Amino acid sequence: MTEVGRWRERFWVPEVWQADLAAGNPARGLVVTSLDARTDQLFAWEVPAAGSGGTERLTPITDAQHGVVDGWLDPAGRFVYYLRDEDGTELGHLVRTPFGGGPARDVTPDLAAFTLRGVGFSRSGNRLCFNPINADGFALYAVDLAPDGEPGPPRLLYRDSRETWGALVSAGGELAACWSTARAGGIRHYTLLVVDTATGRVVGELDDGTDASVVGITFSPRDGDDRVLARTTRSGFARPVVWEPRSGARREIELAGLDGDVEPLDWSADGQRLLLCEPAGQQRLHVYDLSTDRLSTLDHPPGTYYFPLDRTAVFGPDDTIVGRHGVAERPTQVVELDAGSGRMRRALLEARPAPAGRPWRSVTVSSSDGAPVQAWYATPDGAGPFPTVLEAHGGPHFAVVERYDPAGQCWLDHGYAWMSVNFRGSTTFGRDFAERIWGQMGRWELADIVAARAWLVEQGIARPDQVFITGGSYGGYLTLYALGRRPDLWAGGMAVAADGDLVASYHEVSDALRAALAGWMRGTPEERPAAYAASSPITYAADVTAPLLVIQARNDTRTPPKQLENYQQRLLELGKEIEVDWFDGGHLSAGPQLWISFQERMLDFANRVRTRIQQ
Repeated sequence: MTEVGRWRERFWVPEVWQADLAAGNPARGLVVTSLDARTDQLFAWEVPAAGSGGTERLTPITDAQHGVVDGWLDPAGRFVYYLRDEDGTELGHLVRTPFGGGPARDVTPDLAAFTLRGVGFSRSGNRLCFNPINADGFALYAVDLAPDGEPGPPRLLYRDSRETWGALVSAGGELAACWSTARAGGIRHYTLLVVDTATGRVVGELDDGTDASVVGITFSPRDGDDRVLARTTRSGFARPVVWEPRSGARREIELAGLDGDVEPLDWSADGQRLLLCEPAGQQRLHVYDLSTDRLSTLDHPPGTYYFPLDRTAVFGPDDTIVGRHGVAERPTQVVELDAGSGRMRRALLEARPAPAGRPWRSVTVSSSDGAPVQAWYATPDGAGPFPTVLEAHGGPHFAVVERYDPAGQCWLDHGYAWMSVNFRGSTTFGRDFAERIWGQMGRWELADIVAARAWLVEQGIARPDQVFITGGSYGGYLTLYALGRRPDLWAGGMAVAADGDLVASYHEVSDALRAALAGWMRGTPEERPAAYAASSPITYAADVTAPLLVIQARNDTRTPPKQLENYQQRLLELGKEIEVDWFDGGHLSAGPQLWISFQERMLDFANRVRTRIQQ
């Protein structure tokens, strides 16, 4: 079989989306992956000891129809917690099941169904906190855990109508932390709140001003030490800070010589070192010694260790760093690095054999206002110019990092050039870069995407008459927006889980997403109708000229069905060319088998459009 004929194999290879070790029992771990090419599920992971020569063992914990994409392992490695969601809506209850598998028990039977935005354990294992969101607002609950792990009833610690995220717990369980937009009136500038888990009393709040955000990373791992490692954007870039909530004392981490964002990832078990990452472009890990104020740059294998909005590399046992390692050429694996040098010790969870991917290259282009915009691109065999697929990522507050991407590699196999752009709104490039889109979604993202397209044409990579725009979730929204705002640039558009009508979406999405949308747009549709109209793809439906394919989920609470039906109806009334494929499930329901079918549809669509252009 030719390489082109083998593209589906990349989707079938199990991708590791999460891999966590139990804090107090590193012989046990929790993995999110797919072993049946159907859906992503939770697996109990028995981690081989160093020098044992053994191989890892994965035992299935869940078998949910629409998959399970996130879970939490208690410190002793005895129980796994996850949101049980029956229909893909991301609304459900927090349940737990034994590490070796077994019936799931509802930990929150008396609460209304909720979206979950954080789960955390005390290092001692005596307390669990979680952050549910529903029509009652944003909350932080505590659950007392008996010595055998038996959970008590949830106790409300904090509630607010404004957007609140996170659930961190101190080592001994006395304090919990979350981050709130209350002081910013719902705009996504967070303050870090720490509350007493016995009384719910606010112990301290770290507020770095009206323009900054403070987000918690972890409490100190040492019992009796209440300090919190946090990330603040007070300087204009993400930087670590250590804060003592009871006294209000803070310690700035001096990082001379490091420019741009520096993400704090973890705090070592001895309380002496911080794990840091420069996340933009080619990533670099560092260790900061709190006792000597010394920063050490690690000599680790190149690739990705910090995955935005996801689990990251952490300190492991025996002076190690453990985390997923992503590169473009092979599937993600879980690695163990030496914490002193950064050099590879071993692969804890090896990547399965797979067709090799072509390498990605990083480029920085100048946008319409001169702002530098980073993107990843790759080209197929042969000489250009090529038909080209330009991808807009989801989020928007996300960033494309180097990883094994079956969809991108599939386009390359079939002779298309490929690029993914970290447009304005993306994280890891500073506070102003991420927040430039607030109140005017679509405008600056499109300007950056247009600049990236121009660069591809100028370099002789892209055929100007055969550039397709694509994306999922927020990238799906940008696909529809770009087709209407710059119809002269695109041969066609292909969107997955797209948003075409922001006003309809606002009234249909989950409570968690409604607050996020109001934060991004600096108000509700009733408060800012002109801004919502300017940012909504349906406003520009009459200007769309290129054909469009949309793949949409029926139970999606992030990009819900009604708004897309509105957009489809408007295009059809105007005589535009739109195909919409619906599938059962929610925003996060698409496992490998579905993604193969999506990719087949998009390949067929793009090839049909190209044939028509060439005739």
